[in-house]
Amino acid sequence: MNYQSVMITLLVPFLFGGCTYSNGGTIAQNNQSKIMETAETIHEKNPYYSRTDTTKLHVPLSEWKKILPPEMYDVAFEKGTEHPFTGKYWDYKGVGTYYCAVCGNKLFYSTAKFASTCGWPSFFEPSRKNAVIYKPDHSFGMDRTEVICARCGAHLGHVFNDGPAPTGLRYCMNSAVLDFVPDTHEAMVKK
Repeated sequence: MNYQSVMITLLVPFLFGGCTYSNGGTIAQNNQSKIMETAETIHEKNPYYSRTDTTKLHVPLSEWKKILPPEMYDVAFEKGTEHPFTGKYWDYKGVGTYYCAVCGNKLFYSTAKFASTCGWPSFFEPSRKNAVIYKPDHSFGMDRTEVICARCGAHLGHVFNDGPAPTGLRYCMNSAVLDFVPDTHEAMVKK
């Protein structure tokens, strides 16, 4: 491989703002088919899902693999990533709250969501400081910070220092591991 090829290979990920597609496991190449089951059906099969319980979970991966749809498991526990501009929430503008789709932990408010050109749902801050934890990620030759659900340990995405005020942060998340619950007022208006 010549010098030019090496440089192009190394620079391409940075042209997309550091939020790049990576297939950590068995995620389907065509993400257009999104999770087929509804959130309610998925949660009925998941005894650990709760939007009120904040107790840290210690569930074996083998158990999560039985409970979760393949795409959700792949992103959450194999550190897979959706293709950009394909997740159900990347450009969603509903007013409400985003929860971890794996365990129900409250993660982000829609008031912290902003339009980002990276192709994934982006937020400038979590719902509370202890909603997520951070881990250095040096995979794919990049220095990034992984964002993990503080309750169940699911991989959610990454955080970057190129977001808007007031924090200057961009939490670049995967739709496959997010649930959205509209505010009561919005839900009543849609009825």
